[in-house]
Amino acid sequence: MSEASGPFGAIKEALLLRRLRARDERAFEEVVALYRDKVFGLIVRMVGNREEAEDLAQEVFITVLKSIDTFRGESKFSTWLYRIAANHTKNRMKYLHRRAYKATGEYDDATERAMQRGETPGAPRTQTPESAMAGAQIDRVVQAAIRELDEEHRELVVLRDMEELSYEEIVAITGLNEGTVKSRLHRARSALRAIVAVRLKEG
Repeated sequence: MSEASGPFGAIKEALLLRRLRARDERAFEEVVALYRDKVFGLIVRMVGNREEAEDLAQEVFITVLKSIDTFRGESKFSTWLYRIAANHTKNRMKYLHRRAYKATGEYDDATERAMQRGETPGAPRTQTPESAMAGAQIDRVVQAAIRELDEEHRELVVLRDMEELSYEEIVAITGLNEGTVKSRLHRARSALRAIVAVRLKEG
């Protein structure tokens, strides 16, 4: 995703949003193309299932189109979009939890590693079998460990450490103050390290 930056980027984004408010179909397609990978990445890492993430991502963009008139520009458009994505995901997770749903991780480790490298999932990459095996094992352990975190901790780890959002953006998305974000993130990272250590020892 390329954020709008500088005066020309801001003007371009403003024009795009104006077209979106006018329900311009091409503008909607452009917004989806710009933000789809980041929205999907956020959702799939939180919910842990590719099919659920694909359905949720579609719902998020439909909500964006329906709610675009409520966007007042008080934050970056991407921050507003991620807040919608995070809220949709948390609501779905609560629904799935009531159904005793468990994340399967079936969006697969290759997809996760490719997203971390900024590559298209499934694209060829030259590496030794040994390094591929070691990397796959660690990726599996870390992703499984993230799914074991409490919902509030998982969200912060994904937003900060996976999506690399700023504290300012995370505050706007979660509604928490910065001190709370930092303290919870510290606890989340400690919990994640402990889970990973146990899983690697077991493996």
